[in-house]
Amino acid sequence: MHEITLVTGLFEIIKEQVAARGIESISKVRLKVGALAAVEPMTLTACFEVVAEGTVAEGAQLEIEEVPLTGRCRGCGADFRIEKFSFICPCCGGGAVEMTGGRELYLESLEAKMKPL
Repeated sequence: MHEITLVTGLFEIIKEQVAARGIESISKVRLKVGALAAVEPMTLTACFEVVAEGTVAEGAQLEIEEVPLTGRCRGCGADFRIEKFSFICPCCGGGAVEMTGGRELYLESLEAKMKPL
């Protein structure tokens, strides 16, 4: 289960943002997670809730946007969703396919309440 490691890293980023921006509390955390990240959303959410206890993110909603595996054919230029790890272009049948999506794993945004000045 590498989700706990991911959440621990996420909270390092959150701590940096809290310090840099004067955040009082966080109500929502948005992540982008690609299909190749091999992340189980339910496990990630459970780990998030545990790590968030006692922090400015306690009670925050974790919103996970799953990004599908996508590719572009180098032969015909078609963009398509890669299904069942078949890296064959559905338009021309070519095998020269580059991945264009599905490797993402990053913090998209935070919804936060700022400390009063």
